[in-house]
Order: sequence, then structure tokens, then C-alpha cells
Amino acid sequence: MDDATRIELEAAAFRSLVEHLMTKRPDVQNIDMMNLAGFCRNCLSRWYQEAANGRGIDMDKDAAREIIYGMPYEEWRAANQTPADADKRAAFEKAFKDNVG
Repeated sequence: MDDATRIELEAAAFRSLVEHLMTKRPDVQNIDMMNLAGFCRNCLSRWYQEAANGRGIDMDKDAAREIIYGMPYEEWRAANQTPADADKRAAFEKAFKDNVG
């Protein structure tokens, strides 16, 4: 497989992941994603922003989050985020430390 085709396939898979999280599973909480997988929508948006900035495209955190969430982050939170209990928050602290820094 040539590099251009590989990049196109990777981009298509990424778009499918974002679309899945945006439209089919907005109920999946970021804290649960981080606790189980070591990343969440905020990680995806940070990676997107870093990729854009690395290519000389000026993008801030809010713009990147809107791409991943399909709406402003605070709007998504108000519509979809549920409270997390103490156990989930403690697991998140560990997962964040282990995977994000």
C-alpha cells in the first residue's frame, strides 16, 4: 500500500471514530473512556490541535474541541456529561497521570 492510500484510510477511520462518538455514542462519558482506554474526546481534540499547529495551522483548544465534539465543548457538556462518583474520579486521576501526564 502506498503512503497516500494509507493516509486516506487512516483519515477515514479517524472520521468514523469521531462521527461514532459524536452521533451514535454521545452518552459515553469521557471519564469512562479515559479510565478504560487511556484517552478521551479531549485527548483526540488535543492531538488534532497539535497536528494542526505542527503544520503551521493556528488552532486553539476550543476550535479543536468543536471539531471533535461537533459543537462547543460547554454545550456538549451541558447536554451529555453526567456526574462522576468518587471512585470514577480517583480512577481518572490515575489514568490521566499514566496516559496524559
